[in-house]
Amino acid sequence: MTTTWNLYRTRFLVKARQLTEPLFFVDELGREQRGRIGDYLIESSDGRRSIQRRQIFEDIYVPMGPAAEHQFFPTARAAPTSELRRRMPPGRSTASA
Repeated sequence: MTTTWNLYRTRFLVKARQLTEPLFFVDELGREQRGRIGDYLIESSDGRRSIQRRQIFEDIYVPMGPAAEHQFFPTARAAPTSELRRRMPPGRSTASA
């Protein structure tokens, strides 16, 4: 049905596969999603799937490489304040951050 998942970015990271055959489904919001060969099946970080036309997708998204199923959107780790201060460039005040 589709090629393997790859990771792409625009303002957000998404996982996407290029369709190798037409695909139709109704998404969780009740919208019909229809794709032709060459369009992209997109999965966002919250698990929602949609279809984007090839021309639009390739204009907007930047490929980041293959995305392994288990490596998609690793959970964020809250950094301790001491670690945040170490990362700041010299001369910057922590009050302005």
